[in-house]
Parts: sequence; structure tokens; C-alpha cells
Amino acid sequence: MRIDLILFDGLDELDLVAPLEVLRGAALAGADLDVRLAGRADLTAVTGTFGLAFTPEVVFTPGEADVVVVPGGGWALKAERSAWGEVQRGDWLPPLADAARSGAVMASVCTGAMLLAHAGVIGTRTATTHQVALDDLAATGARVVRERVVDSGRVITGGGVTSGLDVALHLVERFIGPEAAAAAATRLEYPRHEVLVAQDG
Repeated sequence: MRIDLILFDGLDELDLVAPLEVLRGAALAGADLDVRLAGRADLTAVTGTFGLAFTPEVVFTPGEADVVVVPGGGWALKAERSAWGEVQRGDWLPPLADAARSGAVMASVCTGAMLLAHAGVIGTRTATTHQVALDDLAATGARVVRERVVDSGRVITGGGVTSGLDVALHLVERFIGPEAAAAAATRLEYPRHEVLVAQDG
């Protein structure tokens, strides 16, 4: 199974690194996961909110990944380098929409949900995001709930910054199995949270 983690300037580092560690840790433990850092147009490094640089390993191509994970970052600041800036420019929106149409499961961490929403991926599904963007997400037509993780079938959304751990552990459980997810959580010494499974996806 191939999982692409999306990169853009101003992403929140923990939104990306938490899923990266969980998913690649599961792969090292034997799970059939190919986890890649994906840039939109080239392999130019991007810089996170707090200055950490990430170099894409591949250029994102809709249809190549079974799961696409979108981080957030900087939504409340309305900065040019942020999830908000990416929504304003719109460059990531068509490829994310194309990936969803290709059948990929689309997952977001924190305000990554806003990219999915503006790409038309969430629609009226039940979803969550960081508390600073709940009203903005609702304004796109989503049925917003304050939950740690929401699984609506083809779309999985996580709440605040640290929900990246929970989103990734849920992906491991859903696609690899509960034993693999439990082993990953134990390795991280991390208590798991409940996931809201919505019936609208």
C-alpha cells in the first residue's frame, strides 16, 4: 500500500512528522506500506512553520497513492506560507480532487482539512479540524464535529496538531490491522483515542 504525505511551505512540522513516524515505523515492523513525501510540482525543499526543511521524494501524481495525507499549518495567521495560503493560491486543490476521484482515501491532519474541503473532497461529510478553523470548515458545507479523528469512509480528518498520531494509528488499524496499530502505539508509549466512524462517506 502506498501512502503519500503532502508537502507545502508553512506546513506544521508535527502534522507531518507524527504520521511519518507512525507509518514508517509500522513499515519497519513489517507492514506493507510505502510511505513517501510528495511535492506538488518538483523536488524543491519546503520549510515548515518552525523552520524545519523537508525534501520531497516524489512529485505527487494523482492515482499513484492508495492514501493521501494532508497536513495543515498556519491557518489562523492567514500567512502566505501556510495551509491558508495554499487554499488562496489553489495550486494543490486540483491534484487533491483528482486523487480523491481516482479512489484514494484522503486523510487530513489539523487544518489540512481546509485544503480537502476547498478541493471539494469533504463536501457535506462529517469532519473535524483544528479548533481555529471549525467555523471555516462548516462554511464549506461540512458537518463539523469536535472529535479527535473522524472516519467517513473515503475521507479521514484529524482535529488538532497532535491528532496526526491518531490519524496515522487509525490508518494502520484500518489497512494493516488492530495488532499492528496496538504495537505502533505501544512503541510510541502513546494512549490511543476513540475514532468517530461516520456513516455519511
